[in-house]
Amino acid sequence: MARIELIDLAHAYKPNPSAPTDYALRPMTKTWDDGGAYALLGPSGCGKTTLLNIISGLVKPSHGRVLFDGKDVTQLPTEARNIAQVFQFPVIYDTMTVYDNLAFPLRNRGWKEQDTRKRVEQVAQMLEMTGELKHRASGLSVDAKQKISLGRGLVRPDVAAVLFDEPLTVIDPHLKWLLRRKLKEIHHELKLSLIYVTHDQVEALTFADQVVVMTQGEVVQTGSAQALFEEPEHTFVGYFIGNPGMNLLPATLQDGAIRVADHALPLSERAKAALAGAAGKITLGVRPEFVECLAVQQADAVPATVLAVRNMGTHYLAEFRLGMNTVAAKLRVIGATAGDQVWLRFPQERTLYYVNDKRVA
Repeated sequence: MARIELIDLAHAYKPNPSAPTDYALRPMTKTWDDGGAYALLGPSGCGKTTLLNIISGLVKPSHGRVLFDGKDVTQLPTEARNIAQVFQFPVIYDTMTVYDNLAFPLRNRGWKEQDTRKRVEQVAQMLEMTGELKHRASGLSVDAKQKISLGRGLVRPDVAAVLFDEPLTVIDPHLKWLLRRKLKEIHHELKLSLIYVTHDQVEALTFADQVVVMTQGEVVQTGSAQALFEEPEHTFVGYFIGNPGMNLLPATLQDGAIRVADHALPLSERAKAALAGAAGKITLGVRPEFVECLAVQQADAVPATVLAVRNMGTHYLAEFRLGMNTVAAKLRVIGATAGDQVWLRFPQERTLYYVNDKRVA
């Protein structure tokens, strides 16, 4: 296991990059602690797999350094970094048994057979594959083959880190949920350093202690599930995390109040101070969970029209028209239907403000 440091790391395919758009991976300095469980989360093409492959040594960065426990490994090949990597599709030996597949990385490093058997049986039990150890891998389902791939990544206790590149894509949805939970249990038991790439926020938030959110080659926030939900530092994080994502409304500052859809809303003193002299695009952000729908006018609410109401069983998901914008709300009760006029309130303690997409208050 290792503490992984990325020092002034960036990657560009063009020579002499100058603008942010010239980079496939924009400059960053980050430290990931020994034994931590991290997820790289973002849409396709955001750079998360490139970052993972730089850590593993499959890609050499054009700028910066990669350190494992203080040792510079930037120029070392993959085999010299002592990592394990699990890919999107199963990478196993079909002609071998499940046991031999799991034992292969240990035998390849000269482990005694007695120690190998003990470790293989431990990992097989964790993955609930004890009964399949004598079966040939060729006769197993894709789900089971990917479990073998996971086991091969986890079987070595001395690895610097185990890297997962969207390993559950080919897995049945129910089994996917079970395997996420199982990986979490395995992490707590084995204390391995795990880095998990995914575009699925549920996978990232349920698996990782810290989630690294990426967009357009840039790390925009690293934090716990709670921090990403309650205090997104960038409008992309607010939009990408949550179902539905954060409401992001264009706003202007005028006479000590924030104006949304040409309606003035009061500002707290802290928000006033943070927004004072703001130069650039101002955005008001509020989660659907915190939007309040009122039947009567209040001084701190804005008029809106109901567009749709859906009963989700545990709550109502409502959409409203506010000026030229759509606002989503998750409500326990709603006494209105499509076409009705209502008033929306955004609680100050739950409302965030962004300037040029970065949070200021």
